[in-house]
Amino acid sequence: MSDPRFLVVRLGSLGDIVHTFPAVSALRHSFPHAQITWLTHPRWESLVASANLATEIWATETRSITSIREIVSRIRTQNFTGAIDYQGLWKSAALPLFGGVPKRIGFSSHSIREWGVPILYTARVRCKTTHIAEQNGELSQCAGAGCMVAPFALQIAESADAVVRQRLRDGGIERYILLSPGGGWRSKCWPPERFGQLAEQIRNHSGLRCVVNYGPGEDDLVRAIKSASGNAEPMAFSGTLERLMPLARNACCMVGGDTGPLHLAVALGTPSVSIYGPTDPQRNGPYPNAGAVPERHLVGARHAALQLGEAYPLNRGSNIILRGAGAVRDHRRSDETDPAILKISPDQVLAAVLQLIGSA
Repeated sequence: MSDPRFLVVRLGSLGDIVHTFPAVSALRHSFPHAQITWLTHPRWESLVASANLATEIWATETRSITSIREIVSRIRTQNFTGAIDYQGLWKSAALPLFGGVPKRIGFSSHSIREWGVPILYTARVRCKTTHIAEQNGELSQCAGAGCMVAPFALQIAESADAVVRQRLRDGGIERYILLSPGGGWRSKCWPPERFGQLAEQIRNHSGLRCVVNYGPGEDDLVRAIKSASGNAEPMAFSGTLERLMPLARNACCMVGGDTGPLHLAVALGTPSVSIYGPTDPQRNGPYPNAGAVPERHLVGARHAALQLGEAYPLNRGSNIILRGAGAVRDHRRSDETDPAILKISPDQVLAAVLQLIGSA
């Protein structure tokens, strides 16, 4: 019997692709000689390539009719055994259908947010697990994988690592805490003023400076953080994904919300403190990667319970999740900070950071 030929579809975004890696790794471990072609957005080609799981990576821009036509024609030439749509949207499910892939695997209507999408699949999986990484793994198992998830290793370019290290040295920074205040929608983001207060407390308690990672359109967050940070001197850092990877990997700890940079850091083995509100950490929380080899030694009791008053912690190895009591799952994209997130104070986040890195 010839090796299978899989088309896997996960177009974006950063955190979602990271949460797809364990499932595709399970596919690769189960079928080491299979053709795995990963279909993604051009923005994420380098990220997908860094996992070294796909035989080929095809990029398509779904907002371009020309790009869609080209990729559908290309799919038709490959005689794929089956397609796995880890995204669950009309645009992702339609590509294998129009490309003529005979077996198309996706989520059932119990897991998909866009109504009607499962009609495009020939196999619909009703998930029994809760976390999205494992739900993705259930799709891989439907395709024949012998396990739900498997470890993976992200490759970082030495040139990018060298550039980032030099930039930090130029700023007088060696060991640091990485802060990621932004997010796709502001309602799930902790206020920047609190990140600034946290940076000041971290400097006072541990002597470490903070590095603030920010993206396009988030300059206001950096200004607010610096304004509230006293004499902590946090360093602002904005760069490509290739440079974000070494920045995240080499941090002592990362603090952020339910965002792509935090999930990337966790996949690289970096300890994290994540702040949750309207998104459910049981489904979308940090998912530790057994294949990551962190270049650090943690100090202190990583598994001890924290006493956080109105916020409660969830501990997953070296990842601590804080979520305000009474938080309700809500994916509406609002510009107003979710009330549950406001229940989490800088003191509580500092306690979690010090638990991971030690107070010295």
